[in-house]
Amino acid sequence: MFLRPRFTRAKKVLTGASMLAGVSLALSVSPAWAEDVTIWPQVESRVKANAAEDAQVQAILQRMSLEEKVGQIMQVEIQYVTPDDIRKYHVGSVLNGGGSLPNRNKHATPGEWLALADGFYEASTDTSDGGTSIPIIWGSDAVHGHNNVIGATIFPHNIGLGAMHNPALIRKIGEVTALEMRATGIDWTFAPTIAVAQNDRWGRAYESYSEDPSIVKAYAEQMILGLQGTPGTPAFLDVNHVVATAKHFVGDGGTEGGDDQGNTKVSEQELYSVHGAGYESALGAGVQAAMASFSSWNGAKMHGNKYMLTDVLKDRMGFDGLIVGDWNGHGQVPGCTNASCPTAVNAGLDLFMTIEEWKELYANTLEQVKSGIIPMSRLDDAVSRILRVKVRAGLFEKGMPSSRGVAGQDDIIGRAEHRAVAREAVRESLVLLKNNGGLLPLKPTQTILVAGDGADNIGKQSGGWTISWQGTGNVNSDFPGATSIYGGIEKAVIEAGGTAVLSADGSFEETPDVAIVVVGENPYAEGQGDLETLEYEPGAKKSLALIGKFKEAGIPVVTVFLSGRPLWVNPELNASDAFVAAWLPGTEGGGVADVLLAGADGAVQHDFKGKLSFSWPKTPLQDVLNPHHDGYDPLFAFGYGLTYADGGSALGMLPEDVEGVASEALGDIELYSAGRTLAPWMFLLQDGRTSAQLSGAYAALPSGIAKVSVVDKDIQGDAVRTEWAGLGTASLVIAAGPALDWSAHLDAGAVLEFDVNARAVEGAGTNVILACGADCTRRYDISAVITQAEGQGWQKISLPLSCLAEDGDSFDEITEPFRFEAQGTADITLANIRLDLPDTETTTCP
Repeated sequence: MFLRPRFTRAKKVLTGASMLAGVSLALSVSPAWAEDVTIWPQVESRVKANAAEDAQVQAILQRMSLEEKVGQIMQVEIQYVTPDDIRKYHVGSVLNGGGSLPNRNKHATPGEWLALADGFYEASTDTSDGGTSIPIIWGSDAVHGHNNVIGATIFPHNIGLGAMHNPALIRKIGEVTALEMRATGIDWTFAPTIAVAQNDRWGRAYESYSEDPSIVKAYAEQMILGLQGTPGTPAFLDVNHVVATAKHFVGDGGTEGGDDQGNTKVSEQELYSVHGAGYESALGAGVQAAMASFSSWNGAKMHGNKYMLTDVLKDRMGFDGLIVGDWNGHGQVPGCTNASCPTAVNAGLDLFMTIEEWKELYANTLEQVKSGIIPMSRLDDAVSRILRVKVRAGLFEKGMPSSRGVAGQDDIIGRAEHRAVAREAVRESLVLLKNNGGLLPLKPTQTILVAGDGADNIGKQSGGWTISWQGTGNVNSDFPGATSIYGGIEKAVIEAGGTAVLSADGSFEETPDVAIVVVGENPYAEGQGDLETLEYEPGAKKSLALIGKFKEAGIPVVTVFLSGRPLWVNPELNASDAFVAAWLPGTEGGGVADVLLAGADGAVQHDFKGKLSFSWPKTPLQDVLNPHHDGYDPLFAFGYGLTYADGGSALGMLPEDVEGVASEALGDIELYSAGRTLAPWMFLLQDGRTSAQLSGAYAALPSGIAKVSVVDKDIQGDAVRTEWAGLGTASLVIAAGPALDWSAHLDAGAVLEFDVNARAVEGAGTNVILACGADCTRRYDISAVITQAEGQGWQKISLPLSCLAEDGDSFDEITEPFRFEAQGTADITLANIRLDLPDTETTTCP
């Protein structure tokens, strides 16, 4: 069995030492190189200054206490705040992170969302303590539709939308997204992402419309107009629209090596002309919020960069809305922690996005204002900007979230008209890379076999940021009203009188006329999607083997490729007669069938319209491949895309033995790395009676586990902290994937390794367990090791596979590669679970 190579990219988060209130950098960070603010344009927003609004803001500000002002600049995650907290601390905003849902219920109804929103609103407007009534504002990552909500219309991710080259359709998508958000009472979306991705290894490349700033600039304007409505008209921020956010300011798409949250080393001119172009049109369209980037510009963290946040964005470009931080992003500023960062406020950050340590941050910020570390004028400016956005959004007049417009209406989420817009977007986003012999469009009267793990998998075709943060742990039943790619094909084929056959593994009894193979990347989000190279399936080549099965049988093959970026797929292209880049199309898989299949009469129904908005690589090492860079030499250039009008022009055989192709040597297996399990495996929480998926940081828990959360070790969200309740035996298990063959690894002396932080172990026995086929369960008692590690911080545990094996074991059918079981009460965090091939053989059992 050939496996992916070891993940070795070093990704460390920069954080300062813990500090007391008032003991921190008083000055904001500014870069040490020459600055030229005139490089940036002066922008005239469509949202004009309004004397009445300004007077209202100032009147509210004058009534507020210092404590209320500090509360307004806190945006707290919904799992860590209650209505009583909002009432006591005067919290200005809440957000739900990816996978964070009301009552931790994955299937929360719009009514449950509204009930939570009403509770927050009532608390924020309660004046029983003599305080000021200031409605709270709720933000959510609705980045390709209202993607946190079951049944919502999920659009193609931005990379697919960029391939449409259709700004007018982008505006419609914004309007639909806003309306579906309004059905759940949410006022604000953290979208659009207007990054201009330059390195396709970046795990957020699919959040970028294009590598070309002109496309991003055009799309930013239209998406914001769709989300917010047109300034100067009654529609602007009315009950059918939401506050939009231009993110992430600025340069997030240009980091070295495509490293998420990394460093963008470019001139200021390039920072504007490539990465800043979308902000010019966003501000012109009247965007009311901007989000600071996790990334750095030439070594200076954006969350603490006064020159960029204040001098450029606010003063030069005229932005009068609010700047919100990213998820604890202030804690990465040198000299700061998650609980203390006056540097970010002084730099121009108006609203902290703060998670578990928000009460400490509130207390420290309050003291820093009192001591003068944060000037009162800066605090008043930040609060004024937050109030201005709330006034413009009508929050002081609209009343309870449940009383606003379409809130609570059953026919809004996923309604047919919305799905029609998404299906149109799917059709227009598809890019035809190969169509040898004019195989496409397919006659639907044939027998068409549809294969591959993406064929009938709505979660896979939707990608990350879908219900859960990483987009993992979802099944088709989580998408009521949606259509898988196979579902769309099946419907069209049956209506035309043909036969559609679903066979994920490609097996068949009767030879089909043609095969459609749907394969590609499994869902991921943010840094968990960062790659070492652009090779698709390095080493293993499971998709290639599936495609090859049909080629060997003489069956024509159409490959539909699902991905969040262009990848090196020369072997797969060579083995396919036709090849379609479908990106991450979302819930309306019928749009794929619309283009691939002819009508019953054989005529084209919908031609291919998609053109590459990202260049396609010739080798796995062409991660930076953009027309404005030197040495541009793509396989398929920016703007490429065949149509049926091009006929059957043949693509010749492409080289497969090129620089950067991974060795097929036996490799390490990353079971859980950088916050992701080995796809399609997932974490489950079990206690012998119930089993629950670990959905983002917010699982519904079995009784044996008191609490579970995704926490930070080396990067954001790369470790799982589990607190056992002491109610018998319970486990954190990696499960729900296809059987793995570890026989060669057992023979090679492989070691099961993981990092552990045992905060508390109170009489808990702990075991590591493997399930190795029918009637085969192997366990190893590591209680002594865990007890020794208690209170020692992060420790690495190495357990040779041989310590788990019994005589005669082959480990060729591992159905459960890792289970961490505990009895009693315990607080243990796990990270970096892997099967490692050590440099030297070891058989010492811990």
